[in-house]
Amino acid sequence: MLGRALRPLAEAARHEVIAPGHAELDLFDAAAVGDAMRDVDGVLHLATRIRSLDQISDPDAWRENDRLRADASRILVDAAIAAGAAAFVQPTVTFVYPQDSPVSEDTRVGEVLPILRSALAAEDQTERFARAGGRGVVLRFGLLDGPGTWFDQPMGAFGATLHVSDAGRALLSALSLPSGIYNVCRDGERVSSERFIQAAGWRPEH
Repeated sequence: MLGRALRPLAEAARHEVIAPGHAELDLFDAAAVGDAMRDVDGVLHLATRIRSLDQISDPDAWRENDRLRADASRILVDAAIAAGAAAFVQPTVTFVYPQDSPVSEDTRVGEVLPILRSALAAEDQTERFARAGGRGVVLRFGLLDGPGTWFDQPMGAFGATLHVSDAGRALLSALSLPSGIYNVCRDGERVSSERFIQAAGWRPEH
């Protein structure tokens, strides 16, 4: 979903895109990942196994997604550091914040749902990449809507939403951002995107 939104934008910006599918690269095979990432300048970890809403309370249904966020992130960061990549970008979600008040990136993240713990583990790996000298960028996305997502229209009750095509634009912008965590969602929502807007010169189009 995110890859489909990003790829034409990246190619239009003259980036050479290497995006192996699940059958072409096992993200849990450290040697294979290392080989695939030789001479790569930037890494965007977009692999997920997002399940349907009716499975949201079933941890077993999300186990592979957890592995992709936590274990695969660690392997990818190891390979990115070894390859001398300049940037590592990891999308996560704004659901890690408290759900009952306005928040920004400075809001403390407390206890989260079990299916969100791996998102925080992926963020930790991105920070590790930054500590190694690269630019590690986390984009906490609002709930996505548009083609290929759960929703055709924004679900405003969640407090932070984003059209999938705007998410693609944000990912491309993230390749040149300083290290850090950035919220990315529509203007005027409970979750503030001001840090990203100022850093990327970006606003949602949808």
